Parts: sequence; structure tokens; C-alpha cells
Amino acid sequence: MAKNIVIVESPAKAKTIEGYLGKDFIVKSSFGHVRDLAKKGLSIDIDNDFSPTYEISSDKKALVSELKKLVKDADVVWLATDEDREGEAISWHLYEALNLEKKETKRITFNEITKTAILKAIENPRSINQELVNAQQARRVLDRLVGFELSPVLWKKVRPSLSAGRVQSVAVKLIVEKEKEIEQFKVSSFYRVNGNFVAKNGKLKAELSSHLKDEKEVEELLESCKNAQFKVSDMQMKSATKKPSAPFTTSTLQQEASLKLGFSVSRTMTVAQKLYESGIITYMRTDSVNLSETAIEGAKKEVIKSYGVEYSNPTKYKTSSSGAQEAHEAIRPTDFSVHSIDLGRDEDRLYDLIWKRAIASQMSLAELERTTITIDTDKISQHFQAKGEVIKFDGFLRVYIESSIDDEDDDTMEGLLPNVEKGEVLKTDVITATQRFTRPPSRYVEASLVKKLEELGIGRPSTYAPTISTVQKRGYVEKRELDGEERKYMVYELKNSSIQSTTKTEITGKEKNKLFPTDIGIVVTDFLEEHFSKIMDYHFTAEVEEQFDKIAQGLTEWTKMIHDFYNPFHSNVEETLEHSERATGERELGLHPTSGKKIIARIGRFGPMIQIGDEKEDGDKPQFASLRREQSINSITLEEALELFKLPRDLGEYEGAMLKANIGRFGPYIQQGKVFASIPKEEDPMTITYDRAVEILKAKLESDANKVIKTFSEDDTMQLLNGRFGAYLKIGKNNFKLPKGVEPENLTYEECIEISKNQKASGTKARGKKK
Repeated sequence: MAKNIVIVESPAKAKTIEGYLGKDFIVKSSFGHVRDLAKKGLSIDIDNDFSPTYEISSDKKALVSELKKLVKDADVVWLATDEDREGEAISWHLYEALNLEKKETKRITFNEITKTAILKAIENPRSINQELVNAQQARRVLDRLVGFELSPVLWKKVRPSLSAGRVQSVAVKLIVEKEKEIEQFKVSSFYRVNGNFVAKNGKLKAELSSHLKDEKEVEELLESCKNAQFKVSDMQMKSATKKPSAPFTTSTLQQEASLKLGFSVSRTMTVAQKLYESGIITYMRTDSVNLSETAIEGAKKEVIKSYGVEYSNPTKYKTSSSGAQEAHEAIRPTDFSVHSIDLGRDEDRLYDLIWKRAIASQMSLAELERTTITIDTDKISQHFQAKGEVIKFDGFLRVYIESSIDDEDDDTMEGLLPNVEKGEVLKTDVITATQRFTRPPSRYVEASLVKKLEELGIGRPSTYAPTISTVQKRGYVEKRELDGEERKYMVYELKNSSIQSTTKTEITGKEKNKLFPTDIGIVVTDFLEEHFSKIMDYHFTAEVEEQFDKIAQGLTEWTKMIHDFYNPFHSNVEETLEHSERATGERELGLHPTSGKKIIARIGRFGPMIQIGDEKEDGDKPQFASLRREQSINSITLEEALELFKLPRDLGEYEGAMLKANIGRFGPYIQQGKVFASIPKEEDPMTITYDRAVEILKAKLESDANKVIKTFSEDDTMQLLNGRFGAYLKIGKNNFKLPKGVEPENLTYEECIEISKNQKASGTKARGKKK
């Protein structure tokens, strides 16, 4: 047996490290956390200084037993989990769960998984940093308290099965506020005027110094320009430099990968984790832009070798954030001489981005020459201006150009301009006035939401991706695409002393991968904002993050911080439960044209819905209809609401049963008796034909037939089925995994009963019991 056991979080990391250490070391993975707050109840003793009750996760019990056996025979245990607070907490939980107080235990950390870094860490062990552990423990306890106390308020006052979280609720609020800004925005039009002029040495395009507000102003200006003589009244040339961006932090990597590669935040982190565990990049959860001296020297050698000494500019960047976590490095390659890798398409592209950003940060400034030419005439009060930019020395631009979240709105005209002289008379080719429109604020994409959270001091590198994933999984926010709509605009053109006007069309409001709040997201946010304004306050949420930082630095006791938070929060919860009204987002649309009953849009038990009538007012049972996926209770019209009550549509009989099209809680569907088949999202239940419905039904029946491997005469609720992750056993509403290596078609009824007895069930019935 090896004298040393090294424990890390992931098997990939374990495999890489094991290759660097000798036969005296065995490297094992904990597969993340082995302990967490117990699932049953609150698991926090509020009266005993918020003492948490931890339990070994059910899926980790066998692993912990295996690790205990290995630890028993080892001389030294090395805890080598990640260097941040989460990693420190994992090491502490391993120490507790494996009873390591009886063993020689050493804590080691490293910023990169290279042989040099691992051996250096072995030479410089330390003990577990309890202050870092307490910072993570404080976050976990606080988030459990908020979720445990706030979620039941939502169940009672809004809708069952909802959840709330300290950071997730604030993230949703940002998206809801943005949507309300957009709804309130009033579009106005103006005219942008450009002139194409011809000089002795070439053509140039210039823009009028101010926008025009309407057609009258456009016509007056173009009329004045008919016989005007334009000349160069001023020309300025200025030298300028452009400096590279700092190397990536977690948030800037997430933003740039979104803009350049189209990656979601979670996809970026998954790919970066693989690169880190393969020893190719440094640790990917960091808010530091710092590079080590070794890294700066390595980058310098590579820049000089690949591009020349004039491109080298070793630079040390400093992190501006006061809460930047524990002396981490920025995200960089572990070896700058490796320009590209071959691990997989996603990994290769993300590495290329990281390599270029890091190497560019150590390269020379780009040298530019910016030219501004002013063009005047005595016929109008405004002037035209042409701007150009020439790169004299490309410097870091040879490798990397940073993207901008806002560059979709960039209409500036910059390029190479011809040589002109002051006083030179220019020939007018054409002057064009194009109608443009003010734009509402842009909805967030994942990248811009991360940027906003970081600006507000909400969350830390380890929390951005989980927060954004959580708010989408819980149905408060969704990514949506809008096709946009056609809009007309006017173009006026002055050419050869003649003014022509043309009406053109364009598509406006097209959206892709933008974050939209759902109806339930808006209702929950409004409710929390009204009753828990402190929890929803951006500044307060940022202050809580600062408190975690102080705990990590040993400046604050974690239990005191929880005390200060909890007492007023708990009183707020009790007050709201007792005195607040239910929140449904109810909106009255009008009266039914025939019955005269009130029609309202609101949140119901299963989501957004329309209701006709009120049993208390009318004495009759109300009618209900679910909204379509693209509809909202905040914007649906009376006419659109009435259309929903035309469903279900009877399409005709098929094999002895009526075929119907309808909308339910999971979207539009076809129904024949007890068989339900989803209608594809691009098709409409209001217009779907009988023949198309039959096609969908047949495909569903065929899919279901292929799904069944075996049935049993002894119990008609028992089936062996093909699922998304392989074959499984279903008994009633409960699902059971099959043991490895079994052939499902050969299983007997008795063997299936035995399988069901030896494991916990999952499925709708099991989940219901758990509640």
C-alpha cells in the first residue's frame, strides 16, 4: 500500500496528478463535496449559534468507506482540493468525514496542474485554513436559511413548489427591471445625414454634426445643400495608442466566450474545467488579473520568439476589486509555447481565446494615427465630419482584439481617409438622410448579466454560472428568440441637385439568446420587492458578499454575521406570512362579449392562465385556459384571450376516438383518448390540420412501442423500458436503475422485484413521498 494518499475533487484531476508523483503516492477523487447540510429539515440549530448539521451525501457513502480504508493504511494524507473557499471547505469536510485528526494530514494547493507546481506544493504544505472554510460555511448556512424560510412564503402567497434564493432573486430582479424599462420605452425617430464627397486624392464619407428631428428639417437642409460649395475647413491628426486588456478573470472569460464563441456561461466553465484538469490552463475560478513572475517571463520569451523583441512589453496587472479572492492568478496557459491544442472543438477554441488574451496582455501597445476632417459650407449652420484611423504599429493587435457587448450599436465610420488640404474644395457626390429610431435598452445575454452582477459586487467567480443556470431551471427566466417585425423608414437623397425620397423596410426587434423574465418570475420579483425589499436590494446583497470576504480574512466571526442578518429577516418572514395578500399578477382584460363576465389574466396553480368569470360574483364555475408559450399575462389582449377558449379543437375521429388539439401546462399537444403527443413549438394548435395531427400521433405511438422492452403478466404496471440514459425498470410511477451488466430482456418478474427492493425509487410517486 502507498505511504501517501492524495485526495482531489475530480477523477480527471487525479489522473493528471498521479502521472507526476512516484509509486509512494496514490491519488483518489472525492467527486466534489462528500458532506453537505442534512436534507431533512433546516439542519441549522438557530438557538445554538447557528450550528449546522452535516451528513455524508447518500451517493458518497460507499466512496467515503473506500477512502477510510485507504487512509487507515497510509502514513500521510494530502488534501489537494482547489485553492478557493469551496475547495478549502471540501478539504475540511473530508478531514471531518474521514476522521483525519488521528492521521498526519497536510493541505496543499496549486494554481496549475503541472509537475513543477505539484512538486512545489508537496514541498510547501500547510494546514486547513479555517477562515476560508468559515466563509464558505457562512454562505451555505445563510443561503439555506433564506431558501428555507422564504420559499414557503412563496408557496402560500404565490404558487406551490416555488423557490427563492438570496442571489438568484436579485439576478431575476435585474432581468425584470430591464424588461419593464423596455416596455416603458417610447421609440422616437430622427434622421442621420451622411455626405459622400470627392477630393483630389480620393473619396471620403462624412457625417453631419447633428441629427435632424423630422422630414421638414431634412428637406430644408437638402434644399440648402443643392448648390452649396463644400470645402475642408479643418484637419487634425493625432497620434494615439491602444493598450491590451488584462488577462482573463472568470467573469471576463465568460463574457468573451459568449461574444466570440457563442458559449453559455455554464458551457464556458465546463470546458475551462477540462482544460484546467488536463494541466493546460491555470485555475479557472478567479477574480484576479495578476500573473506570476514565472508566467510573465514565459510570455516574454514566447512573444520575442514568435513576433520579435519590439512586440514584447512585460506588464504586471493589478486587481482593482477589494474583494478579489486570496492571491490567485488570472486564467492563463500553463505553457505559453503551446499555441494550440487538440482536445476537442470546444476545448481548442476556448484555449485559443485564453492563449491569445494572456499573450496579448504582455505585448506592446498598438500605435495609431487618428485623423478628423471637418467639412463646411456657408449654406448651413452644421458641418460634416469624417474620421479615420490608421494603425502605424499593430503591437498586441497582431494577436487579439477584444469584443464589446455593446458593439452591435456601433455606427461610427472609421477607416483610411485620403490626403486633403485645408481650404480644398470638395465635389458633392451624394448627401443621404436616413430615418433612424431610438433603441430601447438591450436585454441581458448571459455575458452582460455576469458583467452587471460583477459591477454591483453581487456573487463571486464560483457563483456566476450556478446563479444563471438556477434562475433558468426554476422557470423565472428563459432564453428566447424573437423574429422581429417589419418596419418602414424613409431615405432622402440629394444627387445632381435633385432630391428623391424612398420608403424602405427593415426588420426590427430581432432577438437571439436574450434573457426574458417569465410571468411567474415577474410576479415573484414584485412580491419579494414589496415585502422583502432589503433582501432584494443590490447594495445590501453586495454588502453580504463583503462580509464573506471579511470572514475569509479573519476580520469577522461568521456566526455574528449570520446573527446580524437572521433576526430582522426572520421577523420579516413572520410579518409577511401573517399580513400580506396573495400575489397572482392579476390583470383585468375586459368583459366577455356574450356573457358579460369579467376576463382576467393571472398566475394559476400550473402557470399563466386566462379566467372567465368569478364564482363568488357570478355563482358559476369559472372557465380557464392556459396561455401559449409566447404569450404573457402582462401583454395579452382581450381578443387573444378569447381565442384561447376555442381550444380544445376537435379535428375529427381517428380509429374510433376524437382527435383533439389543445394547450396544457407543458405546451400544445394532440390528444386521442389517453394518448398525448406534443405539438412541435413552431406549429400552432389553432391551425394544425387533421392529417398533420395523425402524423404526430403515429410518431408518438411508434416511439412508445420502441420504448417498451418487456412487460409482465404478473403485474401490468411493471415494465422494462428504454430511457434517455439506458434501460430501466418502471413499477407504477416509480423508476429503478438496472444493475450493470444485466440484459433487460432476460430479467424475470422475481428478479425485477428484487431490484426494486434493493434501491430507492425515483419518479413522480417517489418525489411526492419525499415532499
